[in-house]
Amino acid sequence: MVSTDRFLAFAAMSFLLIMVPGPSVLFVIGRALAHGRRAALTTVVGNTLGAYVLVVAVALGVGTVVERSVLVFTALKLLGAAYLVYLGVKAVRGRGELHAAAFGGGGGPRHGGLRTLADGFAVGVANPKTMVFFAAVLPQFVDRGQGHVTVQMLLLGLVFNAIALVSDSAWGLVAATTRTWFARSPRRLAMVGGAGGVTLIGLGVTVAATGRSE
Repeated sequence: MVSTDRFLAFAAMSFLLIMVPGPSVLFVIGRALAHGRRAALTTVVGNTLGAYVLVVAVALGVGTVVERSVLVFTALKLLGAAYLVYLGVKAVRGRGELHAAAFGGGGGPRHGGLRTLADGFAVGVANPKTMVFFAAVLPQFVDRGQGHVTVQMLLLGLVFNAIALVSDSAWGLVAATTRTWFARSPRRLAMVGGAGGVTLIGLGVTVAATGRSE
C-alpha cells in the first residue's frame, strides 16, 4: 500500500492546490450567493463525486489518454466551459426572481436537490485543474513496487477529495452567511444573483482560454 511518506506528501500537495480557488470553489460560492447554504453544500457533494470520477478514470488508465491527447483534453475542457457559461446566463436571466424563490414566494430559479447535485457533478468532472492534477501528479505518488496500483490511486484520490470537501464546504458556508444580509432586499439579492451569473460566465471563458502545459 501507500507509504506514510508518500501519503503525507500527496496530502500536503493536495492541500496547497485546493487552497488556491479554482472553478469548483468559484462555482460553489456563486451557488451559495444565489441559492443559499443547502444548494452550496449539495453542489459541493456533487462536485466531489465528479472529481472522484476523474480519480477512478485515472486509476483505470483513462486518465493517461486524456493527459496525452490534446484533442480529448480540449474537448472536455470546452464542454465544461460551455456548461459554466450556460449556468451563468441562466443565473443572470433569473436574478430578479431570487428573492421570491428564497422566501417561498414563487417559482424562481431554485433547483431541486438532484438537479443541483448534477450541476455540481458536471463542473467537478470537467474541471481542468483537477483533471490535470490527477492525470499528471497522482500517479507519481504511487509505489508500484508495493503492488495494488489501482487501489493506491483510489486511496490517494479519497484523500484529495476529503480535503476538497471540507475546504469547499467552508467556502460555501461563508458565502451563504454573507447572502443572508443581501437577502433582506430584493434589489440587493438580484444584484448578487447577477454578479454570480457574470462570475460563472467569466469563469467559463477563463476555463476555455486556459491552455495546458506540454
